[in-house]
Formats: sequence, C-alpha cells, structure tokens
Amino acid sequence: MKNKFLISILSLSALVNIGCSDLAEQVIDESLDVQTSNVVIEVMAPAYGPLPDAFTHTKNYGLQLISTDQGILPPRGSGNDWYDGGKYIELHQHNTTTANVVVKDTWNAFKLMLSRTVVAIERLQPLAATNPEAAKGLAEMRALRAYYNMLMLDYWGLAFKKDSTSEDSQILKRQEAFSYIESEFLAVVNDLDNAKGPGRMSQASVNGFLAQLYLNAGVYKNPYGTASFATADMDKVIEYTNKVINSGLFSLSPEYFAIFDDNNHSNKELIFAIDQRQDLTTSHNRLGYWSLSGSQYPLAAFPKANGTDGPAITSDFFNTWVQAYGSTDPAQADARFYKENFTVPQNLQNLTGVTPANDANHYFLVNGATYEINRGIQRGIQWGLRNASNGQPFQTVNGQYKIYPIIEQRNGFVNYVNHTLEIDLENPNNKDYTDGYRVSKYQFSRTSDTGRNRGNADIVLLRLADIYLMRAEAQLRKGNAGAALADVNFVRASRTARPSVTPPALTSINLDLLYRERGFEFYWEYSRRTDMIRFGHYEDIYTSKTNTDPRKRLFPIPQSAIDGASSVPGYLVQNEGY
Repeated sequence: MKNKFLISILSLSALVNIGCSDLAEQVIDESLDVQTSNVVIEVMAPAYGPLPDAFTHTKNYGLQLISTDQGILPPRGSGNDWYDGGKYIELHQHNTTTANVVVKDTWNAFKLMLSRTVVAIERLQPLAATNPEAAKGLAEMRALRAYYNMLMLDYWGLAFKKDSTSEDSQILKRQEAFSYIESEFLAVVNDLDNAKGPGRMSQASVNGFLAQLYLNAGVYKNPYGTASFATADMDKVIEYTNKVINSGLFSLSPEYFAIFDDNNHSNKELIFAIDQRQDLTTSHNRLGYWSLSGSQYPLAAFPKANGTDGPAITSDFFNTWVQAYGSTDPAQADARFYKENFTVPQNLQNLTGVTPANDANHYFLVNGATYEINRGIQRGIQWGLRNASNGQPFQTVNGQYKIYPIIEQRNGFVNYVNHTLEIDLENPNNKDYTDGYRVSKYQFSRTSDTGRNRGNADIVLLRLADIYLMRAEAQLRKGNAGAALADVNFVRASRTARPSVTPPALTSINLDLLYRERGFEFYWEYSRRTDMIRFGHYEDIYTSKTNTDPRKRLFPIPQSAIDGASSVPGYLVQNEGY
C-alpha cells in the first residue's frame, strides 16, 4: 500500500524565471512506495509527484511520439477534433514554434520536477551527516535531478545546475552539461541500493541512465552534427549495462505485453518506472486510451470508458514490420506486434453483405469479468462491446456480453470501425475517425471508469531489454557484431509466453537492423526520437513530414520562458532554427 503525504506549501525557486516571484506549489497527496512517515520520505515525495502528469499525452508522451515516424495525429471529423491549434501537426512536421503548447507544458513540467529536487536536496543536506536514511535520500534526489537534467539535455540541449533555492541556476550546454550530469550520477551511484522497486531511483537505474548518457554522448556534445561514437564512450556503455545485467535482479518478461499490464509493478523487466498503483488522485490511463477508437469500450464494467481516436502509426513504420517478415503477417511471427485476447468465430469473420442495419444477430458472447481487448497494433474491422450511446449499458444475453463489429456513428454517417493503413495530415476536412492502424500497448486500466483517469500500470521509463540493446549497439559500433547479435537474439528469444510467435533469431546484424529492432521492441514508448537522432534518421522524409533541418533535433525553448528570464540579458538563448 502507498503512504499518502500531506505536504505543506513549499516555496520553490523557479529554475528560469530569474527576477520573478518564487513558485509557490501546494503539494497534496504525494506518494512513495514505503511503509514509513519519516521526514526523509516526506521531503522526497514531492520530487516524484509531478511525474505522472509530466508524462501524459499532452506533455512528454505527445512530444516524443508525435515528433517521430511512429506516431501521427491528424485533425479528425470536420478538422476540429485533435487539431488543438495545430500543436501536434507542428510536432510531426518538425515545424514547431516557440509557442507550441506541448513543448511549453513539457518544459514547465520538467522545470517543476527539477525545482522540487533542489528543494529536497537543500532540506536533506543538513541531515545527511548524522542520519543514514537522509544520506541515502540525498543520493536519491541527486540521481533524480541528474535524470531530469538528462531529459532537458535530450530535448532542449541544456541542463540546469542549481544546488540551492537561494541561487540562480547556471545553464550548461554540450560538453559542460554532459560532464555535469555524468558527475552527478557517478557521485551517488554507489550510495544507492536496489531495495525500493522500480518506482524509485536505484543503483540499477542510475547504471542504466549512465549507459544511455554515454551512448548518446556524441549527440549531446554536438546536437546538430554527425554523431561520433568514441570507443571510450562505448566501453562505458558496456561497463554500465554489464553492471545491471550481472546484478541478477532483473529478467526479461516472457509475455511482452505483461510489461505494460495493470499489475506490472512487480514485473522483473522494469528498472525505473512511474509508480501509479492505486494512486487514484494523480494517476492516468492516457497511454492506454489515447490511440483507441472512440467507439471502443474495453471494460464491460464501465460503459463510459472509451478510446479517443487519437494517434495512429504511420505507414512508414508499419512497413518496417512488413520488410522484416515479408509474406508472413507480423502478427503470426512476432509476439511484440499483437496479442489476440479473443477470437472472432470463423462463421462471423466474413462481413460481406453485413451492415450496421442488418447485423443484429452477428455477434458472439463473452464473460464480462474476463473480457480483454486485443493488444498491440490494431488493424481492420474492430470488434467489441456495443451500447446505444456513451454511458448506456452494454448489450447482454443471460449475463454474457455481446461482441459485435464496432460501429462508428459520427457526423451523420454510420459505419464499421475499420482501421486502414493510410493516414496523413493533408486532408483537413477528413470526416472519417477510423483512419490509421492504432496501438493498444498499455493495458486499458481496469480501474479507469472514463478511460482517461485512474491508470494502475506503472509507466515504464527503463527496462532490461533496453539494457541489452544498448550493450548490443555499443558492441556493434565497436565492430563486435557477434556479441551484438547475441544480445539482440537473447531479447527476441525471451518472449516465450506464446511460443508460436516468439520472434525468430536473426542471422546477422548491422546498424540498420538494430535500429529496426529498437523500433519493434520500444514502439509507442519514450525513446524513438532519441533513437532516430542517434541513428541519423530524424531528418528522413516520412508520412506528412518533409522538413530535413537538423536544427529541429532540439525543441524550441518556449518564448514564455525566455520572456520570464528577460531581467538577465542572455540568460536563456533560443535554440538554433527558431
């Protein structure tokens, strides 16, 4: 069970708004997975508290996903739904402005997280000399601050050095930023342990983040140029990934989609994650519901809990699966692509001549308590629960729930939900909500009564598969293809829960194949943009995106942040190309 902490109002010095008033933040009901109410935990809790909100679809998740070749979010209906001022179109086309709301809100969320680590560090330092728990907490907060700064470096090319709420932040870039983050991780890694679970900074997570830092060193030190991969950096990647692997504390999940289930907190593949267990005040289900059809109702118990017809995958990304498996449907070849939780009976699969007007008897029955929608990449006609309108009870027979082909009823037309491959941004008057293959990677939370709220799955930020594939990449960039291939195939072979779709071993490996493999393993998570930049693909032309300007690798610093720092000339300088 989680403890809840009622924290008094904290005066948090803003990281950037020099000359402005301090940021006053009322922190209510923050939580950590511990069975104590001591002051150390109370001090640390607010630093973790903003994470769920910062990693929603309107902030970091949208920023990462839609700016890549994996996710696309066109205006739907009459061009109004999901248009949102064009913020997602800008992200996808790499035409982001300094006023983009997704960028601004993510910046502000990360700034708040950094501010809270500074407050925690300042409060713990006087206790650390005599209180071992305070000393551990101080190390944990320094690690968390370094992680937050690594995100800032990745997205905006800078880090904030700030040790006291009474001092201004020092802005670091490139080599200076890299070295500062490196030194902070190294200073605390041996003071941490692995006893708290994936919701807390640990020795293993810091080792993993050090590996990420060294793997991306060439990008972070030269964000607009061609990345170099120094042998010394690759050796460090191997050193720190080995530490995680050799700890023996983690294991790859036999069922791939179990990594993203409601009860994933105990999954041994997770190294660092946002802990959402039973935290019904701040947790969310955005990663579960965002892509699903608005006519998809995944839970028999909640007739208002539907999808939202958000983003789809691009045809470019889908075709990487086709290229990998040729004439074999990837759903029949790779456990990561799709998991069928129910099967439409053979006699119902042919919908020739069947329409919403004459399909009253075209259904099969399921047990509502165990009903689970299919996971992974969703294509074609979708089946599911049906109600007369949102919020009305689902149709049943003797307590069993009817499963029909799902109907879309919007803007004066009635049609089956049929997810087709092609989707773009070029048709602003498109009235069809169903375009594009959708993704159901995170389990639609069984506690979510509206779809958006009450997520119970930990949001995965670092897992063991990434450790293996980072080590594989470092080996490959050093010229050791044999070791790289062994690591890649080890991850592929681990998905054994459904043996018929355990991915077959690769017979060779190169950078293109490894890049493709990372796409298969980590699609719809938080790493694609970083991978695209590191592998030299962020300037590629793909669905509805033609901008090849390398200066778009970094996001713009929000104009509001620059304006807020205007009392110190030159304190915040806009990134190139904006």
